[in-house]
Amino acid sequence: MLFNDPEEKDKEDNDFFDGPDLPEPEEKEKKKKEPELTPDDPLYWERESEWEHLQVVHAPGKRMRNMVTLWGVVGVLALVILITFYFRYLSPYVQEAVQYGYVENIEKRGTLFKTYEGVLLPYKELHDTTRTYTSDFVFTAADDHVAADLKRLQKAGLPARVEYKSYHGTLPWRGEAKIIVLKVDTADARKILPPDRR
Repeated sequence: MLFNDPEEKDKEDNDFFDGPDLPEPEEKEKKKKEPELTPDDPLYWERESEWEHLQVVHAPGKRMRNMVTLWGVVGVLALVILITFYFRYLSPYVQEAVQYGYVENIEKRGTLFKTYEGVLLPYKELHDTTRTYTSDFVFTAADDHVAADLKRLQKAGLPARVEYKSYHGTLPWRGEAKIIVLKVDTADARKILPPDRR
């Protein structure tokens, strides 16, 4: 400052943070000094620590309960998965069913697992004049003997009667189709077709 202003000097002298002297807080009663214990003394391990509130207490019973609960949940989940797998892939939802028709195609397919896959043209679809043709009967042959019988009927142009079961899902070693043909017979067209179609 170029000019000395007396008022400025007074302002500098006033310290706003200084106040009346406050009384000193009363000192807390000093705790009785405990005798110093060594780790050999059993009381050393039983005394309370000033850090005790920060320690995590692991009760052996609680840890065991947590482990039992965890294994129980894992067991229930595994059981649910096994039951779902069983009903989806191993338990057929259609059994002892029969279909009649002409074998259109039967061939061996698969990259790792070779299975016989085929298509049957159902009688009910071929001879229904009121509705349009909706779908083929796509299946997997259960074994080589069933596939050989299906090929024989395809080459002869004879109608077939197939017994099958159906699953909700497919497995690679079982084939591409959900329908598994178990047994094949030659169908007598005179017994299957209506009188005007024979």
